[in-house]
Amino acid sequence: MTWRPDSAGDEAARFVAWLSRTQPVLVRTATVISRVWTQQPGSRENEEFAQWLQAESEACSRAARSALLDAGVPSSMLDAEVPSAVSTDHSETSVLIDAAKDFQADLMLLGSHPAAPQGRYRIGSTADALLHCSPVPLALAPRDPKLSKRGITRVNCSYVDTEQSHQALRHAADLAARWNVPLRLVAFSPRGATMYPTTVPFSDSYDMMVEWREQALALLDRGKDRALSRHPDLHVQTEAGAGYGWSGAMYDMKWKKGDLLVMGSSVLGDFNRVFIGPSTNQILRHSPVPVMISPV
Repeated sequence: MTWRPDSAGDEAARFVAWLSRTQPVLVRTATVISRVWTQQPGSRENEEFAQWLQAESEACSRAARSALLDAGVPSSMLDAEVPSAVSTDHSETSVLIDAAKDFQADLMLLGSHPAAPQGRYRIGSTADALLHCSPVPLALAPRDPKLSKRGITRVNCSYVDTEQSHQALRHAADLAARWNVPLRLVAFSPRGATMYPTTVPFSDSYDMMVEWREQALALLDRGKDRALSRHPDLHVQTEAGAGYGWSGAMYDMKWKKGDLLVMGSSVLGDFNRVFIGPSTNQILRHSPVPVMISPV
């Protein structure tokens, strides 16, 4: 779990507690402190800065641990090794990725930008960079999330029958089978001629929307067959949402407090790296539930 001292929210800690009610986890926090100047090769940190860095590191670790315990994460699930905050004048992203590799993390969790609307996720600068290069799955917690006290009760997978959604489906099906919860395959169809605003108005055609919905349900059925071939005993549901804009399409279907949405990254990124495309970005912005993005 990445920790930022300037974040006013506790959504990351609440997500960890939510996950801990679903399965045992081992949590390590990571804090990166960016210098405002560039350290020259061969130079040493002055003593005053080194003392401040140590004090800030300890304060961040205490604050992160306190937030996790307050959220309900059992102390036994907190990593005994308390990592020091890392000071860098280069890439925060590479430091966090190195920390995840050192911990052999299965998942990297980030909270939302503090300015996000309630119940939504807004990408900050660190998340934006990780969403284009992370080698491990990313979990993204919306601002002030409404989460089930019983943990994750259903895994949802955004499925469009592409290679990236095949990878997301495999990941989502494995999680649902491990947690013994249903899997719901979902597809979203924003109304209009295109998913983006247009200069020339387009009159919605009812026949066209019916055809798009039928196509979505057909590809979801193919996804259901894929999931059942991987886990024959899995309970799989399918649902397509349509509405004006991405928000309308997503809220056309019902969401529960125990829902987790799994998506695949775009094939535009490097192999085994997260890289979000425009559709993934739109779904992430409007998702009413926590999101997990799996590298292709």
